[in-house]
Amino acid sequence: MTWSLRLIRDGVTAFALLALVALIAAKLNDAAKIVHSGAFHAADGDSLTLGDERLRLEGIDAPELNQSCTRAAREALQGMVLASGTLCQGSRHDRYDRLLVICRSGAGGDINAAMVRRGMAISYGGYAREETEAKAAKAGLWAGTFERPRDVRDHARQRSGFDGPLRFIRRIVGWE
Repeated sequence: MTWSLRLIRDGVTAFALLALVALIAAKLNDAAKIVHSGAFHAADGDSLTLGDERLRLEGIDAPELNQSCTRAAREALQGMVLASGTLCQGSRHDRYDRLLVICRSGAGGDINAAMVRRGMAISYGGYAREETEAKAAKAGLWAGTFERPRDVRDHARQRSGFDGPLRFIRRIVGWE
């Protein structure tokens, strides 16, 4: 009879631990979403401002300010966020303290995905399918040759002498 009580006790203990882990996971996943709407201004092809708030479109990378196609990317983004009912939401900030957001037009379309699909930005972790479509259609950046925005930033860091530790870390984690 003691083995059956031990079995019940162990089962209850295991269930309680699993319930506790589930509650902790739910709490960690419950980061409050910050939602913005209003008159957005496209700073470039993957960054917006709304008043004093700086927003970075998550999962995409658009041409840098010194690249020739920056203007087209910024104008495309500005046109998309002008639609009434545009909402941008996120819960995390990047290292420059910009809120990482996914923006949706009033019609519900994912603006981040649309920028990649139109070839105005490349996928940076979440829009590989849209990038494949843009490449196949030779849309935007894919119509010719271009230097990836990350490569432009890396070259700028190399010229400034700041790239050593960053390049080493990228090689270790396989990002190069």
